[in-house]
Amino acid sequence: MTLATYPAAHDRVPTPGGSLVMERLVCCYFLAALAYMAVSLLGGLLMALQLINHNPLKGIELFSPGRWRMIHTNAIAYGFIANAMLGLLHWAIPRLTQRPVLSSALSWFIFAAWQVVVLSTAAGILFGPPYKWFQAQGVEWGETPMFIDPLAQAGLLLVGINFMAPMVRARGPIYVSLWYFMAALVWTFLTYAMGNFLPQYVLSGVGSGALTGLFIHDLVGLFVTPLGTGLMYYFIPVVLKKPIWSHGLSLVGFWGLAFFYPLQGIHHFLYTPIPMFLQYGSVISTIAVEFVVATVVINFLGTMIVNRAGGQLVTNIPLRWFYTGMIAYFITCLQCAFQVTLTFQKLIHFTDWVVGHAHLVMLGVFAFWILGAMTYLFPRLLGAEWHSRKWLEYHYWLSTGGTLLMFLDLMFAGIFQGFVWAALKPWEDMLALSFPFWAVRLVAGLAIIVGQGYFVVNLYKTWQSSRKPAPELSVAPLS
Repeated sequence: MTLATYPAAHDRVPTPGGSLVMERLVCCYFLAALAYMAVSLLGGLLMALQLINHNPLKGIELFSPGRWRMIHTNAIAYGFIANAMLGLLHWAIPRLTQRPVLSSALSWFIFAAWQVVVLSTAAGILFGPPYKWFQAQGVEWGETPMFIDPLAQAGLLLVGINFMAPMVRARGPIYVSLWYFMAALVWTFLTYAMGNFLPQYVLSGVGSGALTGLFIHDLVGLFVTPLGTGLMYYFIPVVLKKPIWSHGLSLVGFWGLAFFYPLQGIHHFLYTPIPMFLQYGSVISTIAVEFVVATVVINFLGTMIVNRAGGQLVTNIPLRWFYTGMIAYFITCLQCAFQVTLTFQKLIHFTDWVVGHAHLVMLGVFAFWILGAMTYLFPRLLGAEWHSRKWLEYHYWLSTGGTLLMFLDLMFAGIFQGFVWAALKPWEDMLALSFPFWAVRLVAGLAIIVGQGYFVVNLYKTWQSSRKPAPELSVAPLS
């Protein structure tokens, strides 16, 4: 067995002086991520209340749902997911390469600078309209003010340099996680430049719309997806203490992602003046991605089946988070393969179906993987067992139940909305039909919020116990 197929072998290598992994920085990234998640959940709650006519901050411009909708998406993408991913990379890459990042000082600088980027983006969204260079841009997921874009681009370059250094110097076979990480660092830099500079300064009209579609989807597929998938190829074998089922199949998933994913972003703009051959190409590549995702999910399921580790899903909470995210990953890509067809788009375009799909992707897949990794790592970072396993169970079940309820609720809402519009009914009829679904959406969101509350309080109690002297503490992975 080579290290290229079993990252747990790296994980067991001692780290003299504890200098290999910057554990304090990992903790800071996690805490920042949870803070931004709270902000994002607040934005989602304001939107949900607005839809059922119960906005408690009605008439206050800075808290208008339109602005907080952008806060909601940016805080979850750049605040929660990006911070958490950077923290996880600081844990995984040094262990996989047995080399520290290029510069610990640069790592701390990037951490501080990234918080400035995220907070400045929020300030631009809330306060920017009177000032041209402080305004949010009209690009979904790219609403960062114009003066922030060069700073964010430079920051992404520094991130790439800091992480690439240990990976290119690693000896021996390269484990598949590092393939995903190296590709993501390059792809993210190029994707951000494409979506935040070209539509703003170079292109206009249909060309700008086509490029914006690519940016919207490539941000998910070439930033979040390779990092999340690479981390799963690291954490699942480590938690199971078993090698991944097929190293070859993992590379099929990697190269399939690299080939098909960049081609599918235009499916966000079907039935537009964008040339039809590009629209057809995006539909075909989107369907192809589902087969690529199937190889990834089969590989992880095979890892569990071959090692007869299914029973650990009951006892090992981090593993449960990981595999729940896997199932959501397969469902959301299968759903995508149907919804991008021209026939299906006639029904669900601009409906709540799309909103439910987006929540399953960002929350049910990537947030679940991140929360599972946090559940696994916080005892190791703090040197203390979790304060309450019961609260960890509440966190998982409230989050899973709330996410599933929201996904199903918005999916059916979108279907009914599409039929109402297709029948050319008055707009008010659609609003009356949607109101019960929006009420259920609020309930689902509150369940998710309560679940995160249990996690944060549990974390605080665990941190308190870690500061008390103890003879010896076990940090077994909740199994």
